[in-house]
Amino acid sequence: MTGIPLPKDLAERARDIAAGRIEPVPARDAATVVILREGPFREGPFREGPFREGPFREGPEVYLLRRKTTMAFAAGAYVFPGGSVDPRDTDHAVAWAGPSPREWGEVFNADERTARGLVCAAVRETFEESGVLLAGPGTDSVVADTTGADWEADRLALIDRSLAFADFLAKRGLVLRSDLLKPWSHWITPVIEERRFDTRFFAAVLPPGQRTRDVGGEADQVAWKRPSEALELARDGEIFLMPPTYHTLNELAAFASVTDALAVQRKIITILPRAVEIEGEMRLMVS
Repeated sequence: MTGIPLPKDLAERARDIAAGRIEPVPARDAATVVILREGPFREGPFREGPFREGPFREGPEVYLLRRKTTMAFAAGAYVFPGGSVDPRDTDHAVAWAGPSPREWGEVFNADERTARGLVCAAVRETFEESGVLLAGPGTDSVVADTTGADWEADRLALIDRSLAFADFLAKRGLVLRSDLLKPWSHWITPVIEERRFDTRFFAAVLPPGQRTRDVGGEADQVAWKRPSEALELARDGEIFLMPPTYHTLNELAAFASVTDALAVQRKIITILPRAVEIEGEMRLMVS
């Protein structure tokens, strides 16, 4: 038997939707960013290869945050930074460097306006939830440090929406660096959920000089983990991962370095998990 067993309430909702008794909730556009960094050097022996001695890296690490158990969506889950597109994320006033919204739209099969909002939301939400800012004073530079009190004030203003992202960049003389993002995947929340998101996943390297920090808000814990380590913790029941996070970590676990992971040309295919009844039991099928 395959798929993920659904709890009773979701199983009943799935049957109601299939029978036409309930209409699915529309999915909101959202963006998620997998922040990557190279893992630390460890002393040998090497795991494989002809040379057995000396330090080596165990592969990339990813930044994860645990959503508070009081959150309405994905409570207690370990996730990547991200969130819904703010209507102001589509503002043409956002200073931009790198691939254009039109080019991003072609990658994600979205119109130019939607693509602009997705990329802006990716950069904005990453800053809000990790303190990492994929922007710089020029097209070939990136902010080196975002840890001061003035940065924190701007971050909180972005969160409470008293400051628009375009105004934040203009105030600091910065341009969004869309070239620092790599398209990774496209997931849509199953129709059986009461809160649904149409989410494009991006990947990005932690910029030199910047560091993530526990910024609070929707998360109560943050951690850097090797993908294989996070997967093992999930299999042991020590942490909870939603299917898109688990799937992404499983993909990343195959790479020996951040460079290798980002060098792969990915074809973006939309993944929409669906509820299927198998031998009287409702199960969620991811593929």
